[in-house]
Amino acid sequence: MTINRRNFLKKSAVTSAGIGVATIIPAELWATGTAPSDKVNVGLIGCRNHGYTILRNHLEYDDVNCVALCDVDSNILNEKADDLKKNYNQHPTLYADFRKMLDQKDIDAVIIGTPDHWHCIQLVYCLQAGKDVYVEKPLANTIAECNIMVAASRYYNKVVQVGQQQRSNQAFKESIGMIREEKIGTLRKVNIWGNFNYGLGSIPREDEPVPGGVDYDMWLGPAPERPFNRNRFHGSWRHFWDYGGGLMSDWGVHLVDMGLWAKNLTGAPELVMTWAGNISKEIRQRDSFDTMTVVYPKEDYVINWDMTAGIEQGPYEMLYGVAFIGEKGTILTNRYGYRVIPEWDNNLREHKTDAKQVTGIRDAHSLHVRNFLDCIKSRETPVCPPEIGRAAALHVHIPNIAARVGEPMLIWDDSNSRFTNSSKANELITPEYRAPWTLPKIG
Repeated sequence: MTINRRNFLKKSAVTSAGIGVATIIPAELWATGTAPSDKVNVGLIGCRNHGYTILRNHLEYDDVNCVALCDVDSNILNEKADDLKKNYNQHPTLYADFRKMLDQKDIDAVIIGTPDHWHCIQLVYCLQAGKDVYVEKPLANTIAECNIMVAASRYYNKVVQVGQQQRSNQAFKESIGMIREEKIGTLRKVNIWGNFNYGLGSIPREDEPVPGGVDYDMWLGPAPERPFNRNRFHGSWRHFWDYGGGLMSDWGVHLVDMGLWAKNLTGAPELVMTWAGNISKEIRQRDSFDTMTVVYPKEDYVINWDMTAGIEQGPYEMLYGVAFIGEKGTILTNRYGYRVIPEWDNNLREHKTDAKQVTGIRDAHSLHVRNFLDCIKSRETPVCPPEIGRAAALHVHIPNIAARVGEPMLIWDDSNSRFTNSSKANELITPEYRAPWTLPKIG
């Protein structure tokens, strides 16, 4: 990858300004098309839903080409290839096997938009092939896989961005900034909730033959062999432990990450207290839980997670949100804005901080992608590297493990990567891969 011409010019302008030289870059220069040598060639693994959305976010920028698509469903693969040709004038090479795609020499970066159980293998293979990676959240489906992915990104020294795009979201960035500036005084707790209908899982369906054009064995990959069932396939796979962690790992990883960011925590939780169950009377096909409450005690504050799948009402009439609660006030934040609710000082007869409300914040996926692209060119660390992805992932995997093994409290020893108080929980740290797939090794 050559040095980006625009970035070079922008940095030159900043440097010149810093030494007192007035440098004016003509507006028409910024409007010109990006030189071919400055473009980032990307490939996508997993094309159906969110992976393709992230690819489209990449293609919003004129310094990106899509040169490869890979999916185990040829129907989806051809559909997306047609869309790229029609709407983006892109003509990628198509693949059914991501390993063959990685042999394509002109790919600079790969987007991993596959189910969670594939993230670890695909990330390591991409890094070994010399590619930078944008990998969707959660970082992986198990704790051991998260550890491998962090080790791999360090060993191969490539740019890896985890798709926790709220790290690029203006509403959360400004909220965190106010906490840093102590606008709400000492932060005491972070209350987080996420209530979504889809968290209940799918209406039960019978097993059926594998649809035409689908390489189901490849879709399963390292996961256990199962009969084909549409509820375990496109769109609803995340409700089964083989592939995902339910609503807890889907939305929880985003929102709990904000609780960690509030104090710049990048490590695993030492202690997690969990209550979880399937309380809804609706009959659904799933492994994961519909109701969870989790407490994460930290050194000088506490993070609380509350989840009720199947409803879409919550505190402050919001189906999801984060309440940063301080001595002087509370910052109530979601992806599209925030509100500062001040505490009242009875002695001074005034608010302890200023009330504020900001709405209309834009979705941050494109901004998160832009950060990734800029880091590919600068070789700087992106806003959400694997270390941050791992911290958030462990904060959702550990409660899921606790609920699965019936342990209301788990104590985690991160230096030895084990639970100190539950042998049953330790059995769920490392996945058993289905042959011929094996857990990746680094080096």
